[in-house]
Amino acid sequence: MDSESGPSAASMYSEKASLAMILTLAYQSCGVVYGDLSVSPLYVFRATFARILEVDPIEEFEVYGVLSFVFWTLTLIPVLKYSLIVLNAQDNGEGGTFALYSLLCRHLKLSIVLNQQSADEELSAYKVERHPSVESLRGVRFRQLLEKHKVLQNGLLIVVLLGTCMVIGDGALTPALSGINIPIIICLYLTTCVLKLYECAQAYRCKDGILSFKFVPKGYVTVIVSCIILVLLFGLQQMGTHRVSFLFAPIILAWLVCSAAIGVYNVIVWNPSILKAINPYYMYYFFNQDGREGWISLGGVLLCITGAEAMYADLGHFSPTSIKLAFTGVVYPLLMTGYIGQAAYLSKNLDEVEHAFFKSVPEPVFWPVFIIATLASIVGSQAVISATFSIISQCMALGCFPRVKVVHTSKNIHGQIYIPEVNWMMMLLCLALTIGFRNVIGIGNAYGVAVITVMLVTTCLMTLVIIFVWQRSLLLAFSFLFVFGSVELLYLSTAYYKVPQGGWVPLVIAGVFMTIMYVWNFGTTKKYEFDFQNKLSMKWLLDLGPSLGIVRVPGIGLIYTDLVSGVPAIFSHFVANLPAFHEVLVFVCMKSAPVPYVANHERYLIGRIGPRDYHMYRCVVRYGYKDVRKDENDFENQLIANLAEFIQTEETSFNDERSSYEGHLTVMGTTPELLQRDFSSRMDEEESIRSMAMSNGGESLQSMEWLRTSSPAPVPRRRVHFDIPSSDTDDDGRDLSDVRRELTVLSKAKEAGIAYMLSHSYVKAKKSSSLLKRVAINYAYTFLRKNSRDPAIIFNIPHTSLIEVGMFYYV
Repeated sequence: MDSESGPSAASMYSEKASLAMILTLAYQSCGVVYGDLSVSPLYVFRATFARILEVDPIEEFEVYGVLSFVFWTLTLIPVLKYSLIVLNAQDNGEGGTFALYSLLCRHLKLSIVLNQQSADEELSAYKVERHPSVESLRGVRFRQLLEKHKVLQNGLLIVVLLGTCMVIGDGALTPALSGINIPIIICLYLTTCVLKLYECAQAYRCKDGILSFKFVPKGYVTVIVSCIILVLLFGLQQMGTHRVSFLFAPIILAWLVCSAAIGVYNVIVWNPSILKAINPYYMYYFFNQDGREGWISLGGVLLCITGAEAMYADLGHFSPTSIKLAFTGVVYPLLMTGYIGQAAYLSKNLDEVEHAFFKSVPEPVFWPVFIIATLASIVGSQAVISATFSIISQCMALGCFPRVKVVHTSKNIHGQIYIPEVNWMMMLLCLALTIGFRNVIGIGNAYGVAVITVMLVTTCLMTLVIIFVWQRSLLLAFSFLFVFGSVELLYLSTAYYKVPQGGWVPLVIAGVFMTIMYVWNFGTTKKYEFDFQNKLSMKWLLDLGPSLGIVRVPGIGLIYTDLVSGVPAIFSHFVANLPAFHEVLVFVCMKSAPVPYVANHERYLIGRIGPRDYHMYRCVVRYGYKDVRKDENDFENQLIANLAEFIQTEETSFNDERSSYEGHLTVMGTTPELLQRDFSSRMDEEESIRSMAMSNGGESLQSMEWLRTSSPAPVPRRRVHFDIPSSDTDDDGRDLSDVRRELTVLSKAKEAGIAYMLSHSYVKAKKSSSLLKRVAINYAYTFLRKNSRDPAIIFNIPHTSLIEVGMFYYV
């Protein structure tokens, strides 16, 4: 139930990363982050000139103009924007839309989680540095404007959700684009070989790269091959990013080297003067000559930066330095050389726009290059798939997505995860898109809309980060927005022009996912507000007395709630429906903190509810939005050890007993002495459970130990123990009788067993609610709750120890 809080790749690097680790991560990033970006040369020129060819044959100046656009777009967006600026806006090693949002919420005092506490600001990962003397007056006013108006905060959340949903749409379109591109290439060249061999052109026809017999429907073979490839690709995801990256990296590197080598060859053989296209003048000339058709064709140029957003979204899988090193040192120069070479060939062979890259490959090396290109196309979508897993995990932790299973695939890098439900959902979506479009152009139009929308959202959020997090001048922030925003708005305009030709797909996908996220967030918020507004008063609890009006039996009862203060209303239902209650009660709140990771020694907050003889406590367990809760079955030991530490230290920390009634919480870090790993046999363990006397400074202590066993096999287990003073006073003369008595009660309660109590809630809208709210709560939110993972599974609660009581929430 607990997790070992581990650093992301970036935080590992920031501590003490060796050069070997940086190079290893850079190597792995080539197989995950840059796959999509690297295979773009296979379809960029074809997609760009598709519109122009409908009007007139292309001319040489148009090739120069398109190459100039490709060069400057790749230089401005991936190199300048992402590598030099955006990658520096990491949230403790994490990147992506929600990482930027988390940074902004912490610095703008916006509540990113429902049950946020002031204690969360004391986390070591919170890192809020403000310099009022540096922040401009306009920046202060801008900050106050955002902090004051709820409408602006909701607007910011909607923008973040839009960017997040577009990433998910991107994750569905990228594999479909790669998958449909592979069989088209294969069919084109297999058809050519068959025709040359048998000279039976009348039996076949090849149009748009699609092989079909007279009795086979057009595109049928392409769709079948694409679907097989997509199923295999998504089937590999359960291996984890670590294994997949080592498998895919050599393929992408081999492809980049081949593409660059062929590019150099084509520049030398066909047109060395193509290097003049770097001059921005050719972009102006292209627009001047082609006008509206040239503007529309920019939708194809946009595909050259597809995958660039993964540099930031996949940051948690690697590190900023490794991603920058891989891109600026390897990917960018090799990729650009390939584009230049392809343009050199195309400028002298204007009628071979279709599959210009393969037609430019020298015949002796054609088949090796063809095989490498095919493999590279298969793995090209890995970057966005990995980014989608990260985004969904963050959304779920922050209450913006239904509960799904998250599998942690790496022991060292905690950002590498796999989500089975999302993986198979994306696979079905990709198959549907592939079957529906059946060609690269339609999918490319849809893909462009998703990509450029994500980039524009990142630019807007980054502008706010420059103002509020980095505390730079408004002039610098809006200069960033103007330079990169104007470029992205240009591409956005041409991308949205193609909405009727396939661009509607990501809008529909984003709309569906935004509806799911917003409904889930809305329903979760209303449920929490009901809990908060209907908390039981402390007077009601004190009037019940230490027995709570019922029989208190030995044992520990863990009552799960979302509240971090007060007694939840569900507690009255437990009291009314259960004939007896446990002697020790702990209100447990599993919450997400507005940081990516929470260190183990900062994870637990412990407090007392009511007087000491009530034996009621509160335990807040904090996780970062990137923390993964692992099945280690040691939550009970962690909890008991922290409760014992709280009881032992509370006497010196709090003299006013009344303050503890009001929910004062203390950070409790489990020390190595409280948790020990024991590898002895079960017989030795049973023997060691007995009480034994110890000597500590001349004072006799009694050590109580428990061992939580789950199977008869002798496996490594965690042992928890704490010391119960044998004397009622310590060396300083302080009275320890209450501490001794309370630790004894806790000891006996642990031996009696632990029960987990959850509320089986039914959320309904009030009758006075609007029609839209009733539909959202009674149908949409209820449907999502029924089809998401049960909280008992999320918290790894043993089914045999679970007690549930139903309760209606009228919100």
